[in-house]
Amino acid sequence: MTAPPTIPSSPTATTPSAAPLARIVRGSGPGLLLAHGAGGSARDNWGPLLDDLVTRRTVVAPDFPGSGDSPAEPGELSLDDLADRLVAAADAAGLDTFDLAGYSLGAAVAVRATTRHPGRVRSLLLLAGLAGGSQRFRLLADQAAALAEHPELMARQLLTVVFGRTWVDALPAGRLAELRATLAAAPLPAGFHAQFDLAARADVRAELARIEAPTLVVSTTEDALVAPEQHRALAEGIPGARLVELTAGHLPMVERLPELRELLLGFLAEHPDR
Repeated sequence: MTAPPTIPSSPTATTPSAAPLARIVRGSGPGLLLAHGAGGSARDNWGPLLDDLVTRRTVVAPDFPGSGDSPAEPGELSLDDLADRLVAAADAAGLDTFDLAGYSLGAAVAVRATTRHPGRVRSLLLLAGLAGGSQRFRLLADQAAALAEHPELMARQLLTVVFGRTWVDALPAGRLAELRATLAAAPLPAGFHAQFDLAARADVRAELARIEAPTLVVSTTEDALVAPEQHRALAEGIPGARLVELTAGHLPMVERLPELRELLLGFLAEHPDR
């Protein structure tokens, strides 16, 4: 592994001492930094949108430890550390300022990055985002960890909690059976447990009022994993934030890709490089 890049200093930045995160870097123009969700990866969560995004932005999409091409690391993950390493990935790509989009746990990481590195974020998009403080989510995270060694039960959990009821109910029986088998056969990333443990501990509610960047919060209204109340907490806590709802479960990039693409590209168009 190559040595970590030199990170430009910032009044509030904490220079990461850990190895740089593996990342996708594509496109040209103003920067767009992407933060993925727990148990996902940059390509899993943002891949369906990348071809559209790179025509308008220099996209930097890191993999958190134990996801994608980033190896797992010992010990607990820290929201501060992930936020700093996310910004370090933008630094390594030569991005001084950037738009920032965070999905699920990545939304909490994006919030923390915005408050720890003021002035760097031009605009903020939070998708199906985690605000924190939900005992129900902690129970779901514990359940996910318990099911990790039981692929068939995990597949059922994904189909009933992660995917939206409208989308699942509309699937033909054969397609549902095929999807269930695919989910049961898919290996979990090495960082699955550590990332869900962090998601259960993460809480960014107290810092939302400090965010000054224009913010769009996209709420997935049939989300049974990160409940819509969490999305609304983000929108209500960030001054001037706009809330848009999508009828989908926790994976709108699967269930409502055209609408999600339109929302994201439209929001980016509202905030060109300044």
